[in-house]
Amino acid sequence: ETQIIGVIAVADVVKPTSREAVRQFKEYGIHVIMLTGDNEVTAQAIKDQVGIDEVIAGVLPTQKEEKISALKNSGHKVAMIGDGINDAPALAQADVGIAMGGGSDVAIETAAITLMRHSLMGVADALAISRATLHNMKQNLLGAFIYNSIGIPVAAGILWPFTGTLLNPVVAGAAMALSSITVVSNANRLLRFKPKE
Repeated sequence: ETQIIGVIAVADVVKPTSREAVRQFKEYGIHVIMLTGDNEVTAQAIKDQVGIDEVIAGVLPTQKEEKISALKNSGHKVAMIGDGINDAPALAQADVGIAMGGGSDVAIETAAITLMRHSLMGVADALAISRATLHNMKQNLLGAFIYNSIGIPVAAGILWPFTGTLLNPVVAGAAMALSSITVVSNANRLLRFKPKE
């Protein structure tokens, strides 16, 4: 008579930070799809744990690449995150390929971005800092436009007919230096960016 004396279960443990990273992706309006070679049951379990929008399970590396290509052809901007040899074709096909730190050499060579740590929060942090950088650039361009829209006419003597005032070259030079200091100081605010662990 056969008797069961124990059960051993093996499973990939989902990192606690993955759910938070997916939540941040959704806040940015990103539709999160998991392409995996794992079976449907495993993929659905991870989908439910992490909050992923869509799962495509049981796919081969070429099928991952085809799915990325189909998404691009339908007008979507696609970022692919991967770490294995089987992810390399899809990483190359995506608009932005992101390799996880500690991944295979092929994935790292293929990807446009390689993160130092093996965590989806690294991707969320990269998105956050890129958005902050873009916002900062727009602030600097607007500030420089306003500053120059006022400064150049004044330096050219637009006030002379009304007030008899001409801008002293020393003052004009100092104003230009102040403009540069303002732009650099605003950009340096990005140094305070702290990624989440």
